[in-house]
Amino acid sequence: MNAPTESPTVLLMVATRKGAWLLQGDPQRQRWQVDGPHFLGHTVSHLVLDPRDGRTLLAAVRTGHLGPTIFRSTDAGQSWKEATQPPAFAQPAPGTPDALPGRSVNHTFWLTPGHTSEPGRWYAGTSPQGLFRSDDGGEHWTPLPSVNDNATLRAAMGSEQDGTPDGPKLHSLIVDPRDPAHLVFGMSGGGVHESRDAGQTWAPLIDGLQVVDGFDPTDISCHDPHCLRLCPTMPDRLYQQNHCGIYRLDRPGTTWQRIGRAMPPEVGDIGFTMVVHPRDAHTAWVFPMDGTDVWPRTSPAGRPAAYVTHDAGASWQRQDQGLPTEQAWWTIKRQAMCIDTLPAPALYLGTTSGELWVGHDGGTRWENITRHLPEIYAVEVAVLG
Repeated sequence: MNAPTESPTVLLMVATRKGAWLLQGDPQRQRWQVDGPHFLGHTVSHLVLDPRDGRTLLAAVRTGHLGPTIFRSTDAGQSWKEATQPPAFAQPAPGTPDALPGRSVNHTFWLTPGHTSEPGRWYAGTSPQGLFRSDDGGEHWTPLPSVNDNATLRAAMGSEQDGTPDGPKLHSLIVDPRDPAHLVFGMSGGGVHESRDAGQTWAPLIDGLQVVDGFDPTDISCHDPHCLRLCPTMPDRLYQQNHCGIYRLDRPGTTWQRIGRAMPPEVGDIGFTMVVHPRDAHTAWVFPMDGTDVWPRTSPAGRPAAYVTHDAGASWQRQDQGLPTEQAWWTIKRQAMCIDTLPAPALYLGTTSGELWVGHDGGTRWENITRHLPEIYAVEVAVLG
């Protein structure tokens, strides 16, 4: 890739079922330089740039020959090196009484850079549900026994064959920008959990969340958060797209409010992804899917659209200008929608049919960037320069 120029460069990091792509765009998001594929043929679940140095990239890759691993680049993707010690569960010693069953990482699903005060620290969530930490920029990963070997949390994780597509996952690891010891994550399934002591102990955060009819909302294993987001300018506010609706939590409260009830009833509030504005805590976006009983996981009526709220969920407006108006049945996965930090932020989304879109002016006008990629798992964005 070319070195960033003096004007800002928009960097898109696109992870797919068959590799990864990097795209550089101008500040108007009109011209794009495509670099890729990287890891062609391998499953890339997440690709993230370290915002603390603007240079280090980490990629969560499941390869045919190396299995699940992490690749690192310290030159913005020009070259890659596998982590010396990728995430792997600690195995119980033979003959240990009452030991929890051993597990193997199927794939690393989510990557989160640590706090700005902790250079080199990263977190990784895996499938099956596990939490790992690195303190050397992703070179070596150690499991967090407070999650992985916690009998209560293991029970909340349920079966590794719980029906979640591609397996159950620990995702949405959030680090409070004010306090590196304050962490939140979601498990699909297994609920939302919070730590105030850098991950030594965890407490559930599920009050107010609904579960599928016929299941017990007090049983945390029945809870299925899809995506959690923290508001950068109001860190006491969390948004959530759940299997059972859209929610908001304002601390010090502990009860989630279902703000998706204000969505159009013919669309509903079921989906996977959610995005919050970088400077306005009242503005957030979702991308609903058909949430009927059979859960087809397609756009409602074959007419995909984002929905935006400018009043913290009291009302929602449809944004579909430029998107297909009929017979478009693709949808968006939980990591495949993001927003940049330029003065007039643009949204980006990647579809299950391999299309990459930009939503200019906060999603009011959509434009296709590229087509015919493999199924897109994740899209991240960074502004360089």
